[in-house]
Amino acid sequence: MTNFHPDLELITEYAAGSLPLAQGACVSIHVNQCRRCQRIAGQLTDLGASLFEALQPVPVGDAQLDAVLARLDDEKPLEYSHRKSSPSSTPAILQRLMRGDFSDLNWRNIGSTLRISYLKTGDPDHEFALYHIRAGGRIPEHTHRGTEMTLILEGGFSDANGSYHKGDFLIRRPGDVHAPTALQSEDCICLAVLDAPLRFTDWKFRWMNPFLKLRTA
Repeated sequence: MTNFHPDLELITEYAAGSLPLAQGACVSIHVNQCRRCQRIAGQLTDLGASLFEALQPVPVGDAQLDAVLARLDDEKPLEYSHRKSSPSSTPAILQRLMRGDFSDLNWRNIGSTLRISYLKTGDPDHEFALYHIRAGGRIPEHTHRGTEMTLILEGGFSDANGSYHKGDFLIRRPGDVHAPTALQSEDCICLAVLDAPLRFTDWKFRWMNPFLKLRTA
């Protein structure tokens, strides 16, 4: 059972299509698996459609039409590898971004309990990455320089603020501090979308802070 969801403002931005690409993908994965948020997003979409229908039509000049037609010649957006369809619990968006399963990804080890795989979404301003925390493993205490969205895909973790499980969606704001620890019973895989690097507050890891950079696009 999902206990943590995007707030109404975030779902409104998602329904309006105004979220940056990587953030929109993260919210979309949660919404597609959460009936509660599906219902809210659907209601907001219907409301937006009704508001548009009530607007008076505005004439479009030749310049606007030419600008739209010119975009047809723009470079193609980021293309994803096509895979044979097969039963999978992996969200469809991630299947399009990954070339294989979680085990096939290029993982970068960060200490003995954490490894990270960076995925490309085409978003130049947000890092889109999968975090794999070993069962019982702890990510060193850190604070956030920007906003971080986290969606738990498998397993779960806890911190000083609570315990989170598969399907839960969390958002951390600048200045928030925590030290996630995976459940003892199973590994945790979660999706994280950041617009600024983390900053370790644990003195053993502070030396890494100058080297932490966003991996975007």
